[in-house]
Amino acid sequence: MTGEPDGPEDRLRRFATIWSRAVFPVTSTSLTRPELEQQLLPLARRLSDALKARTFDAAAGQAVGAALVAAHCTDPEALSRSLDCVDAYLVLYCGEDGLQEALRTRSARLQHAMAAGFAGALRERTLAEQEAISQAALNARSTVAEALHASEARFRAVFEGAAIGIGIADLEGNILQVNGALLRMFGGSEQGVRGRKVPEWTHPEDAPQVWRLYKELVRGEREHYHVEKAFYRPDGTALWTNLTVSLLRDADGRPQYQLALMEDTTERRLLNLRLRYEATHDALTGLPNRTLFFERLEKAVSGGNDQRFGLCYLDLDGFKTINDSLGHAAGDRLLVEVADRLQSCATAPGEMVARLGGDEFVALTTGPDTEREVDALADRIMNALVTPVRIDGRELTVRGSIGIVEGPAGERGPAEVLRSADITMYRAKSAGGNRFELADPEADARAITRHGLTTALPAALDRGEFFIEYQPLVHLGDGSVHGAEALVRWLHPQHGVLGPDRFIPLAEHTGLIVPLGRWVLEQSVRQACQWQERHADSGPLRINVNLSPCQLTHPGLVQDTVDILEREGLDAEALCLEVTESALIGADDDLLKPLRRLAEMGVDIALDDFGTGYSNLANLRRLPVSILKLDRSFTQGMQQFPADPVDLKIVEGIVSLAHSLDLAVTVEGVETGAQAEQLRILGCDTAQGWYYARPGPPDRLHELALVDATG
Repeated sequence: MTGEPDGPEDRLRRFATIWSRAVFPVTSTSLTRPELEQQLLPLARRLSDALKARTFDAAAGQAVGAALVAAHCTDPEALSRSLDCVDAYLVLYCGEDGLQEALRTRSARLQHAMAAGFAGALRERTLAEQEAISQAALNARSTVAEALHASEARFRAVFEGAAIGIGIADLEGNILQVNGALLRMFGGSEQGVRGRKVPEWTHPEDAPQVWRLYKELVRGEREHYHVEKAFYRPDGTALWTNLTVSLLRDADGRPQYQLALMEDTTERRLLNLRLRYEATHDALTGLPNRTLFFERLEKAVSGGNDQRFGLCYLDLDGFKTINDSLGHAAGDRLLVEVADRLQSCATAPGEMVARLGGDEFVALTTGPDTEREVDALADRIMNALVTPVRIDGRELTVRGSIGIVEGPAGERGPAEVLRSADITMYRAKSAGGNRFELADPEADARAITRHGLTTALPAALDRGEFFIEYQPLVHLGDGSVHGAEALVRWLHPQHGVLGPDRFIPLAEHTGLIVPLGRWVLEQSVRQACQWQERHADSGPLRINVNLSPCQLTHPGLVQDTVDILEREGLDAEALCLEVTESALIGADDDLLKPLRRLAEMGVDIALDDFGTGYSNLANLRRLPVSILKLDRSFTQGMQQFPADPVDLKIVEGIVSLAHSLDLAVTVEGVETGAQAEQLRILGCDTAQGWYYARPGPPDRLHELALVDATG
């Protein structure tokens, strides 16, 4: 050996070698150990593919288990060694870095599938054996007159040499004969076994149909039946079997005996239970995992009409910081401690706690009064997290956000319930964390709609679902149309026309705001060129385009703007880029540099929503802006007569300051003639609002400009 194998094929062969060495000593085969390894290599490859597949395929594991039986690895020890080998080495040699926990869960499920496939194949082999035994018994009985001694010898050889337990009883239930295998299963003497009648072999876990089938058989109404049945051994332990009972008839076809064939499945059952536990419980904390939780949740939400359920969805606040600062080992110890505390909070009947993954836990309660119980459960959880956790000499404060969903069974599916709890948990986290919130259907609907809009945004831009409306900018001095502000809209297939407040924040969050903003700028500049051609005699119409904070930091902003202006043939002086005041508060020189370059080219920069960001007025001198857009909140008091004197003084002061800095003033939200006149008197330069026109198609601006020209 020269060290660990290098490539995936080498690691796969190494795994097959280890597997063959483990099972060869307990395999009944004429093959050599290297020949057995060659048989196991394709099985190892299939397990490796199933381990790394996108979705779990139980059929792959079942096929490998069945192939072991076909390779004569039928000894239970061969299965046990195979599963131990898969558990210890499959992820090590065939897994991928960074996915250890997920791969170990997948490996446990593959082991479960292998055991199921092994059991199924062995059962088919056993049933074939049983059929041969049954046929031999029938043949022996039917030919007793012709070859009594030969048939008796043949039957006795099969009866005594069979690996499965065989018993013969009359129709009254008296046990007449048992073979050695059956005696070894029960661990008692032949007299102890034969001294009991068949109806006495009851067990509390007998399925309801077991004794109904038995009665039908002894009455001659059926020929055989097959069930899984448990028996008590003399020492009180349980013996689990696959039991097949057949009816034996005499030469005239009358029922005469019953023949029982038993396969001991106790060890296999215990193995399945262990694998089931590993597949449904979290390896780190020992809590039920997502699989088992969904089974319980599905049962809870589909209960009777008088049943209710309550769900607490917990996510630890700031857990990533602990992992990043102290390491994942410390984070795992914290999760174990949190799991223990949560487990102590859910001890009443109908309550359970599970770990969904990472630092996400759920607590479920069921019953008729969960409206009160789920609040109490959430309180217990929050109180359990109050005490700091001590790890490596440090006291770590544990905080958590909980989303609560409660309601009657039968109204929602488990996926919908968990989604609502998840949304509510994030609402609690957004509110500051360390608290719990109750689910709100309206808030859920808004969150789902936001998610739907977010996922639909990229395709919407490709499909051309966005369009632009234009709101005129009017010169207060003579009432002429000075230009227009471009306002993007989304024509959504389901929700209709959506304003920018519905999707611009989503576009900023996803990064789509850059290509969307580039498209808006290109369309607006092109439209401004068309206006220039149609109104060459009345002077150029300017176009105002909004920039989001994300666009300001994009390195291609200046070059994109230059390219669009040159391609469409619009002078830089005809373009105004609007930036919100809040985006420029405390802006450093790096952020202001692209705006300064654009301003040097002749592009106007407008400070939008001025007065809402509480910026230092002295900072206006260092900003490359040429226009202040006064927020509508300062002019609402002018819609009434007489106007609010405080608003008049504020606007008058802002206008005076702006003009002293050589800045023009534009006012938003003008809705009345009196308001417009008052703003004109105060010295404002331009205005926009519903008093002049609502945002509309580009031809609307053409019509307004014609009215001004012919005025």
